[in-house]
Amino acid sequence: MRALFRILGQLAAAVILFLVTRTFLVEMFNIPTPSMQRTLLVGDFLVVDKFRYGAQVPFTHWRLPAVRHPERGDVIVFRWPVNPDVNFVKRVVGIPGDTLLMRGGELVRNGAPLRETYVSHLSPDTDPYADAFNWQQHYLVSSLQASRADHARAPDYLPSRNNWGPLIVPQGNYFVLGDNRDNSLDSRYWGFVPDSLVRGTPLLVYFSCVPDSASRMSCLTHARWRRFGTIVR
Repeated sequence: MRALFRILGQLAAAVILFLVTRTFLVEMFNIPTPSMQRTLLVGDFLVVDKFRYGAQVPFTHWRLPAVRHPERGDVIVFRWPVNPDVNFVKRVVGIPGDTLLMRGGELVRNGAPLRETYVSHLSPDTDPYADAFNWQQHYLVSSLQASRADHARAPDYLPSRNNWGPLIVPQGNYFVLGDNRDNSLDSRYWGFVPDSLVRGTPLLVYFSCVPDSASRMSCLTHARWRRFGTIVR
C-alpha cells in the first residue's frame, strides 16, 4: 500500500510540475500557415517561452511580472484580437509610439527604411483597397506630423497590402507582420495587438515535418531533420 501511495504521489507531483511548466514557463506550438515562411515553415513545432513577457495566471486577468516587453524584431505568439481563441505567430515591427508606413512593400519606421533580410515577397501587390483597411484611418498621422508626400488624408486614403500609413502605434499595443509579406493575415488588415494578448516568444523548432504528405507516417518519413533544434530569430 505504501508503494502505491508513493507511486501516486510521484505521479501527482509530475502532473503538477507539467501544468506549472506549461502554464508559466514554456508551451508547445505548431505552425499551421505559411505566413512566417522563410523563418518558420508549415509543420514546424515550436517551444514557446511564456515567462519572458509575463505569463497569464489561468482564469484571471493577472500576469506574472515580465522580464521585458516585446521589442522590435521579436517573433511573438499571441491571441488573435479578432478571435482570442486562435493563436497567431508574427514578427513585431512597431512598438508603442512608432510611426509606420509602407511604400511599394518597403517598411519605413520613424522615417527610416528598414532592411528586413528575413522577409520574402512572392507575388506582386494586386490587393485593391478594401473595407478591411478602414480601421487604419483612426491612426493616421496628422498633417502636422507627416510630410506632404507621406501624409494620407482620410477621404483620399486608399491603402493596399504594400502601400499604407503612416500610422502611429498606440500605447500598450504592437504592430505585427508576417515574414511572408504577400501571404499573411496580420496587423495591416485587422489592427494592433494589445499587450494583454501576447502569450510568449518561440525559442526553437523541436520538430518539423512536411504536413501535406498522403503517408500516414509522414511525421517520420517526411521529417525535416535539419530543422530540429533551429533557433528562432
